[in-house]
This record gives sequence, C-alpha cells and structure tokens, in this order.
Amino acid sequence: MTAQIDLYSMVGFVGMACIIGAYFYLTASSKPNPFILHGTNLAGAALLTVSLLVHTNLPSLVLEGFWAAIALWGLAKALQARGHGEKQE
Repeated sequence: MTAQIDLYSMVGFVGMACIIGAYFYLTASSKPNPFILHGTNLAGAALLTVSLLVHTNLPSLVLEGFWAAIALWGLAKALQARGHGEKQE
C-alpha cells in the first residue's frame, strides 16, 4: 500500500518539525530566547492549522488554536519585558 502525501500534508509535517524543534530547543538550551521559542511554536501551529483545515481532525485543530494562543501570549510577554528592559522568565 502506497500513500500519497499531498501539499497540505507536507505543510503539516513542516509545522510538526517546527513544534518539535522548539521543544528540543527549550530542553537543550540553558537560556532559550523567547522570540525563537514562541515564534517557532507559532509558525508550527499556523502550518499545522493549514494542514488541518484540509485534512480535518477537530481535536487537533482545537489543540493548535490553544498552541498558537499560548505562543502569542509568550511573544507578547517577551516584547513587554524587552520594552521594560526586564529579564524574561
């Protein structure tokens, strides 16, 4: 049995790689840059959402919505901390 991988599945795989890469970066880095971490998570969530809009899986689509919201919150916190010269936690 040979499965064809379409463009939307490939986009989803790139999104998955972004999220896994961000998690690896968080785990491997002693002081992760929040812009890299949350930006990569946001990009991954967006790419997976594109894939899930074509190959619908409602629970995964909801998960990506939360994943994107948390990434946006993290980016907002990082921007606020940078604007105040604060150290990011």
